[in-house]
Amino acid sequence: MAAGGTGVYKCTKKSTVVAEELHFGRAAERLGIAQPPLSRAIRLLERRLGAVLLERTSRAVALTAAGVVLLGEARAALDAVEAAERRTRRAATGQVGVVLATKAGASAELLTKLLDAYAAEPDAVPVEVLLCGPGEQERLLRDGRADVALLHRPFDTTAGFDTEELHIEGQVAVLPAGHPLTTRTHLRLAEVTDLPGLPTPRWPRPDGTYPDGRGPKIRDHTQLLQLIALGRACAVAPESARAQARDDLATVPVPDAPAVTTVIAWPPHSRSRAVADLVRTATRL
Repeated sequence: MAAGGTGVYKCTKKSTVVAEELHFGRAAERLGIAQPPLSRAIRLLERRLGAVLLERTSRAVALTAAGVVLLGEARAALDAVEAAERRTRRAATGQVGVVLATKAGASAELLTKLLDAYAAEPDAVPVEVLLCGPGEQERLLRDGRADVALLHRPFDTTAGFDTEELHIEGQVAVLPAGHPLTTRTHLRLAEVTDLPGLPTPRWPRPDGTYPDGRGPKIRDHTQLLQLIALGRACAVAPESARAQARDDLATVPVPDAPAVTTVIAWPPHSRSRAVADLVRTATRL
């Protein structure tokens, strides 16, 4: 990277941290630098762009409209640079293989078929599977810790990735066995999300915080199923969850819930032959 490009990259990274913290003191501490050079870096970037990015007062820092745009674009650009560094370091160590990220407990049957079919290919390389919590596989793919991922629309964001659709399915309500509604042939989504005594769970946001609500805080699939079996929660999940249903759980179709589309996703700039072969195998299944 040219010296000028390096300077822009550093200024952009600093401005992104300030935009996330909206506080120069916390941003400087996070970056490990003093506040004066951080302020100079922001002013330099503003002059280069010809736009004010931050509105500063003695009490607060706020993003301008230009700052909001830069924050979104800068995060994507910084993720791409960090991903390239990670993948380059892996290649330099001679590591051979593909890292596939997928949500734990999701698409289990599809994943098994994919791994078996790919392993039978003559040029197959080892596939490391990273089992993630909800929404984590997208982040692993963006920052270079994964080469390819199984994502599920509408729950996961596929913007910025190349994708191929693999499977479309409806959703079911997952209830404690013996609950009165388990005798129904189907349920409406509004019924499931407003059941007395059986609130829907709250999953963590990307920053680790939870949305407001009365449902229990959930971090993984096993925890969710245990709470449902105990009569403390219910959930709406893809139809494939039926294959993992335990004796103490029951499922009922929810026809008006949005369909879930499983896709295989990879970075558009990927030049990995192994990734291309794995994607081709997935689309043949």
